[in-house]
Amino acid sequence: MLVERIEHKWIAAFQRTFALCKVQPGEVVAIVAESQSRRVNVELARLALEAMGARPFEITIPSPALTGPAPVRSTGATDALQQLGPVIAAMARASFIVDCTVEGMLHAPELPVIMKGADGNVPRLLMISNEHPEILERTVPDPTLEGVVRQAMRGLRGAQAMQVTSLAGTQLQIQLQGAVVGGVWGFCPKPGMVSHWPGGLALAFPKAGAVNGTLVMAPGDVNLTFKRYLRDRITLTIENDSITQIEGAGVDADMMRGYYQAWEDQEGHRAAYAVSHVGYGLNSQARWDAMTFYDKRDCNGTELRAFAGNFLYSTGANEVAGRHTLGHFDLPMRGCTIALDGQTVVEHGVVVQGVAA
Repeated sequence: MLVERIEHKWIAAFQRTFALCKVQPGEVVAIVAESQSRRVNVELARLALEAMGARPFEITIPSPALTGPAPVRSTGATDALQQLGPVIAAMARASFIVDCTVEGMLHAPELPVIMKGADGNVPRLLMISNEHPEILERTVPDPTLEGVVRQAMRGLRGAQAMQVTSLAGTQLQIQLQGAVVGGVWGFCPKPGMVSHWPGGLALAFPKAGAVNGTLVMAPGDVNLTFKRYLRDRITLTIENDSITQIEGAGVDADMMRGYYQAWEDQEGHRAAYAVSHVGYGLNSQARWDAMTFYDKRDCNGTELRAFAGNFLYSTGANEVAGRHTLGHFDLPMRGCTIALDGQTVVEHGVVVQGVAA
């Protein structure tokens, strides 16, 4: 287990990332955390900002009571803010927001109001994933990632359909008309921007009824909600966005079926089974095998969403399709071929140069 303490090299890593976010001397910065946040990252953020001459202030909110039927992980939708008006108002008035909440504010319900700003100020927000600082040190953003991700986003926006295949047996059709496309590269230099560190992926939130086919997860693919590399093969049948069959004889499939069933029983609907977003990783610094080197408490797994050439299939909440649930899976897969309107952008898990990068 790695020790969580202040190290000069980690302050320097935070400074490099904040510099990419154009933090300026005298700038007012809000650091937002909760009682269960990884405290070392909050302190590293504060020390780095002070060293850069910024004027940080910290908001720490008690982590709320659990309400779900099972642990909630990897949602990017913290429920810590609880619509607290004074907290939202303070964040809206900061120039830069450093998000150190456990789950992150990427999909938090309060985010749209915060990002509108106040009194003529429009903030920018960097979500620092709940990782050990060593992971953040290894994945300090590369400035060239912005151009790579933006080009991939243009490809997604301009396409009518995404086709995903693999030697394992995946045959997936995704309609992209009406999808909302996004991307992150790990830093946010302009007002109104939201990003997360580690970053480096492009994705789309499809509209309702847009995803059909078969998704085959092979050994070595990743269930990030469980922080687990699969040992067994799982075959998912997807009809009108929703997983209708989970086939597999091993414990990996049993655990997936159990988690989905818990949310269906609690919420009374099957939104947790439906697609949240699809996309692919573009970060050559991020490693597929990274979780091997860390205890589960040290690793949130954001890096594995972004490793170059992965196909990321996620289920759960999707506002574009009008679905809301706290059940969420992020499932990065290796070895897939991804085509946009027939043009290959990832071939057998390798990003095609000059097309998506």
